[in-house]
Amino acid sequence: MKPNSLSRRAFLRRSALGGAGFLILANARSAYAYDANGKLDVAIIGAGGRGRDNLNGVAKAGENIVALCDVDENEGAKSFAQFPNAKRFKDFRRMFDAMGKGIDAVTVATPDHTHAVAAAAAIRRGKHVYCEKPLTRTVHEARVLRQLADKHKVVTQMGNQGSSSDGVRRSVELAWSGAIGEIREAHLWFPNGNEPHTRPTEQPPVPANLDWDLWLGPAEFRPYHPSYAPRSWRGWRAFGSGIVGDFGCHTGNILFRALKLEQLWIPSVVGKRCVIRVEALPSERNLEGYPRTMQVLVDLPARGQMPPARLTVNAGSRPSPDLMKGYPQGQWGDLVVGSKGAIYSDNPWNNNFVLLPEKDFEEVKHGPPQTLPRGRDQVREWTEACKGNGATFSSFAIGGPLTELMQLINLSTLFEEALDYDTISGRILNSSRANQVLHRKYRKGWSL
Repeated sequence: MKPNSLSRRAFLRRSALGGAGFLILANARSAYAYDANGKLDVAIIGAGGRGRDNLNGVAKAGENIVALCDVDENEGAKSFAQFPNAKRFKDFRRMFDAMGKGIDAVTVATPDHTHAVAAAAAIRRGKHVYCEKPLTRTVHEARVLRQLADKHKVVTQMGNQGSSSDGVRRSVELAWSGAIGEIREAHLWFPNGNEPHTRPTEQPPVPANLDWDLWLGPAEFRPYHPSYAPRSWRGWRAFGSGIVGDFGCHTGNILFRALKLEQLWIPSVVGKRCVIRVEALPSERNLEGYPRTMQVLVDLPARGQMPPARLTVNAGSRPSPDLMKGYPQGQWGDLVVGSKGAIYSDNPWNNNFVLLPEKDFEEVKHGPPQTLPRGRDQVREWTEACKGNGATFSSFAIGGPLTELMQLINLSTLFEEALDYDTISGRILNSSRANQVLHRKYRKGWSL
C-alpha cells in the first residue's frame, strides 16, 4: 500500500482531527498513514497447503498479492499460476531485501519450525503478520514473537480460524458473564496421539522441485527423506508439534480465553513471578517424535480475579464421562467446568458449543448481551485491522501465550518430573535439562 500523497503538515492536521480509517504505527520505519479504503501489498510465505487458503482469503478481501515465496515449486505451483504477476522467491530473506517497502504485510504458512524466523523477519521490518498455528515450534520462539509484535506495533493474527466463529466468541462471552460460575477446572482432549520416531538411515535424492536447505531453515541439518517433507513433518519434534501443537490452539481456544490465561504473562496482573506446574504421563518419551497417548496435568495460578485452576490434557484418551452431565462425550473436547455448570465443545475448531447440563441453561445461552464483534473471517479481520478498521481477536498477545502453553505441554512429555515454568522470566525453575529444550540452536544464517 502506498502512503497517501499528503504533505507533512496536511498529514499531521488530518491525524490531529481524527481522520477516519487511519492507523499510525509506532515503528518509525512504518509510521505513515494507511488508507482504510486502500489496498495492502501482501507477500505470501508458504504458498501451498494452508498458505494457499490464506492467499485466497487475502485476495478475496481485495488486497494485492505482490510476492509468493515457497521452497517447493510443486507446492506453490497453483498459486504461481493464479498470480503470475506476483514476484516469486524461494528465500523470504531475499524477498524482504529485494522488495523492502513494497510489502505491507505477510502471511506465514510454512512448517512449524520456520514460522518464527519468517514472522520475526517481517515484524522487524515493520510488516503486519498473519501466521498459522501453532505460532511457533518452541516455547521461547512464542515469547519472542509476542514481544516483537508489541515492540514494533504491527497488526498480528494467528491462524486458529475458529476464533472468528460465533461459537468461540459467544461461549467466551457466557463464561465471562459468570453464566457457569467460578471456573477452577478445564479439560482438553484429542482422539489420538502421535508415535515415536527413529531417523531414517536411507538417503534418497532430493526432489528437483525442492530446495532442501531452505526447507530445513534454522533446524539442524539432516539428509532429506520423504518421511519429513513435503507432508509428514508434523510428527517430528524437529519440524512439527504433534497433535497438541497442531490442534491445541484450535481445540483449546475456548478454555484459554474463558479462563483469561493470557493474563498469566502480564506482570501487572500476576507480579514478578508466576509459576505454571506441568506434569506429563506419556505412553513413551521419545526425542524424535511425540507419544502415542498422554495425559498432562497443568496447574494454573490465580490471575486477577480468576481463581487457580487445573487443566487436564488427554491425547488418545478421554476424561471421566461423569463430567458430561449426561451429554454424549465426543472424540474431541474442550470442557470448561464452573461451579454452576459447564461449557463444552466437541468441535476441533470450537465452532459450536453447549451449556451443561442442558436443562439448566435453556434460556441462558441467549441471555447476556454480545460484547465481542462478529462478521469477519480470520483473514479479513486481519487485513481490515492492518488498515485501522477494528482489531484482531487472535493477535500474538493471545496467540503467543496460547502457543507457549501448548509447546510447554509438548516439552513436558520428555521429562519424568513435574516442571515449574515461570511465565514472566520464561524459565523452568526446577530443571536445567528442561530449560535447554525451551529453544534450540539455529543453523548459521538464521535468527529471530
